[in-house]
Parts: sequence; C-alpha cells; structure tokens
Amino acid sequence: MKKIGLITSGGDAPGMNACIRAVVRTASLNDMEVTGFYRGYEGLLENDNVGLTRYDVRNIIHRGGTFLKTARSSEFRTKDGRSKASSIIKSHGIEGLIVIGGDGSFMGANLISMEHGIPVIGCPGTIDNDLFGTDYTIGYQTAVDTAIGAVDNIRDTAASHNRLFFVEVMGRDAGLIALRTGIAAGAEGVLIPETPTDLNRLVNYLKTDFKKKRRSGIIIVAEGDSEGGAYEVAKKVQNEFPNWETKVTVLGHIQRGGKPNGFDRILASRMGHGAVLALREGRNREMIGISGGQLVHVPLDHAIKHNATISPYLLELVEALS
Repeated sequence: MKKIGLITSGGDAPGMNACIRAVVRTASLNDMEVTGFYRGYEGLLENDNVGLTRYDVRNIIHRGGTFLKTARSSEFRTKDGRSKASSIIKSHGIEGLIVIGGDGSFMGANLISMEHGIPVIGCPGTIDNDLFGTDYTIGYQTAVDTAIGAVDNIRDTAASHNRLFFVEVMGRDAGLIALRTGIAAGAEGVLIPETPTDLNRLVNYLKTDFKKKRRSGIIIVAEGDSEGGAYEVAKKVQNEFPNWETKVTVLGHIQRGGKPNGFDRILASRMGHGAVLALREGRNREMIGISGGQLVHVPLDHAIKHNATISPYLLELVEALS
C-alpha cells in the first residue's frame, strides 16, 4: 500500500491532532503518502483535500480539536453518497482509509468498505468512551480532567454561599464522564443514563444533610439522565427544599476543547501508529483499541453494535463515597 486517506469525523475530541500526526509520520516512515480530507465525510464528498507530509504535522500534538476539521454528512448516509465518495477516493489512487471518530463515523466506514471494497481502519476519537473493545477512547481522559477542574471551582462557590449545585456534563447515552468526574471531585451524587434515577432516594439523602446543617453540595448529572438533565432535576429538588438555594451549571462543549493531556497524546499516538501498520498488514474493517495496556484490533461492527458497559464496581464506589 502506497497511499492512504485520512479523515476526522463526528464530534471533535482532544488528541485528534496527535493521532493525525502519528498517522502521517508513521506513513512517511513506511514510504506511504497521506491525503487528508477536510471536514470528514462532508469534505470527502466535496473533494476538499490536502497532501500531508511529516513537516505539515509539526507543532500540532498539543493542540485541541482537529486541524483537518470535522462535520457530519447526511449525503454520506445514502448509498449514492458513499458511491460518490468511493469514486473520489479511488481517483486519488488511495488504497486505504483511516477514520478518526466515534460510532457514527465507524458505521459509515464499515459501509463504504463493504459496498466498495475500500480497506478502512478506525481510531476511536470520542470523549464519551462508549465504544466496545477499547478501555479508552481518544479525548475521554482530557474531558474528565476538564470536568473535574470545573467542578472543583464550582465547589468553592457552593461552600462559600451554602448552595447546592447541579452540574451537567456531556453524556447523552453514556455516563462515564459523569461517573468518573463524580468520584474524583467528591460529588454528593451522580445521575447517569445507564441506571434509573431515584429522585426520592436523592431527596432523602439531601434531607439528612439538611438536618445536619450542611447546606452545600455538588450533584453531577449526565445530560442523558432519565429525569431530563440538570435543570429538570434541580427544579424537582428545589420544590422539596424551598429554603435551600440551588444552582445549575452546564459545562457543555468546554469538555471537548482544550489541550489534550499527556495520557491522550500518548494514546492517540499509539492508535495512529497502529492504524497505519494495520493497513500495511492488509487488515480491514477494524478499530484500533487499547485493552489491558496493549493495542488490539476490534472488528468495526463489533465496536459499534456493542456499547461499552458501566463498571458495577464504579457504581458501587460512587455510592459508597458520596
């Protein structure tokens, strides 16, 4: 294989640039050319591309986001769209495609490979850490660090003003950010999509605190929580404690931005390096994952059809320490 394509797709995640750098430099070392397409599948369909050399990826390992940019494409979801994308890929002499993204991006990669015979390898780039077959995804650890830092700051204000804060973190379908943030930040409660929220239990817990004259606290709420997010939960709790001042903070997209931490830079570098070697070895329709500290190859359809599960131990831990 002499020429590969590269895209970043879906939501951006800290560490994507480190992965791009690893792909380009590993390819260069193996006498392979890299063509990057801007804005994921959308840019691929518009043939918006750039040739990448090892010198083009200098000084990007520390930058958040993705310099190739990213987008979601409705056209690529159609057979005609994927056929058009295949023609563009082949017109450049590209023999394999590396996709850095999440489950939606991998679904598209899997389909174009099955329909048009293009070898594809995925690098899991998503802050949600919800892909099966890998212990960690690119950007997850940095997102957790960002959320912990924000909650630490909020706790100072909560304690100073005797306020109960409900802090909403990202996680529409997965509560891993919320769970680890809650443990690390010493939250009084964590509400996640994977487990049913028992508001009566939360209220009873807070009543015990109220009787002990504890008037401040932090409740972490994943955006996909069954009660409707932090604002809805706060409203229901406020009705039970009319004299207790409650506040809501939605961290939102600050969790996606910022410089990747050391863990994510190394993780992304390992995955980008592994993706190039996988294509060179003739592998196809696989995701590069990390399991027990070792690189693993996970079939794409396995990664996207089997959601990562919440550790029962972490649920027990957050319950014991809250």
